[in-house]
Amino acid sequence: MTEVFTPAQLGPVTLRNKVIKAATFEGCTPEALVTDELIAFHREVAAGGVGMTTVAYCAVAPGGRTDRHQIWMRPEAVPGLRKLTDAVHAEGAAASAQIGHAGPVANAASNRLPALAPSRMFSPLGMRPMKVPGESEIRELIAAHANAARLAEKSGFDAVEIHFGHNYLTSSFLSPLLNRRTDRYGGSAENRARLAREIACAVRDAVGDRLAVTAKLNMEDGVRGGLTVPDSLRAASWLQDDGALDALELTAGSSLLNPMLLFHGDAPRREFAKVLPPPARWGFRLAGRSFLKEYPYQEAYLLERARQFRRELSMPLILLGGITNLDTMNRAMAEGFDFVAMGRALLREPNLLRRIQSDATTRSACVHCNECVPTIYTGTRCRYRLNKPVVESSSVQLEVRASE
Repeated sequence: MTEVFTPAQLGPVTLRNKVIKAATFEGCTPEALVTDELIAFHREVAAGGVGMTTVAYCAVAPGGRTDRHQIWMRPEAVPGLRKLTDAVHAEGAAASAQIGHAGPVANAASNRLPALAPSRMFSPLGMRPMKVPGESEIRELIAAHANAARLAEKSGFDAVEIHFGHNYLTSSFLSPLLNRRTDRYGGSAENRARLAREIACAVRDAVGDRLAVTAKLNMEDGVRGGLTVPDSLRAASWLQDDGALDALELTAGSSLLNPMLLFHGDAPRREFAKVLPPPARWGFRLAGRSFLKEYPYQEAYLLERARQFRRELSMPLILLGGITNLDTMNRAMAEGFDFVAMGRALLREPNLLRRIQSDATTRSACVHCNECVPTIYTGTRCRYRLNKPVVESSSVQLEVRASE
């Protein structure tokens, strides 16, 4: 039908097509372990036709979660994750585990463990100072990423995606605004990129050529003094030269300071205020408008930035941001991107790709209201998806939870 629906190689893994379900918090793990609901979430997307689905978020340490209900990679998590990957594979898709440490975005109060930052900062989530790791602790964090990758392999994942975006820990080290260190992990762009490079190499060493290894990399933070495209390009070039990654997924924005740069579209301030716990809720009511800025939605809204990376890099790149229709997918392929990643459109319609394959004129029903984003605390869903869908597959008929 079109190039996007032809098989593609991602490192050692062959995907049935070039569409990846992007990592979006599922909110389905109240005990920090896989649930039937989480399996249903990913199985439905896999049955809907994606080449690979990404499980978000698998923290490398208990303190690396944005709240204590998220999965952290440990032996107890492996049996449930294996059930999940088996279910995804039964539908013909591959599975990727997004691994990382939330760093400044971690919720210290929820985790009951200190949040980490490259330099001294106050945590608005934990309402306490963050911990600055020394070099010995940084080595432990690098080892934790490698261990998480090994556990992902035991769990049957085909790939791991390392989180280098959104001012999570590694992304915060890349940021000149957040990283004011004077040791070998701070100062110059090369020093600030050191942690990302060492983590990528450690993960590759852990899984060899048995798994695909990708990274989600910020092109820019979207805040004054933060990571810019030129600095990110330098980091991407070094990551490419190291040869540890099979692809980069390009993103933007800061979960800590400017999250809407990633999403574009409506800013759901009222919905966020309802779900945040105090005292974060009170602070949000005062500063919500400056925190959740509005960026007009358009298809492929990160493409202009991503083109600069495509021109400079030879490694495979994954285009994210406003990929909802076949025309946009074809445009990405024509501009040299190897894969496209979809998020919100698949929350609204997990079977969207099947529909597009049946009718090339199909348009996504997603209205980019972003009201799905605050639901990450209670089970990620599209509020406009009112039906209770039934997934048809060759192996199972699976009924999934209706949106509320």
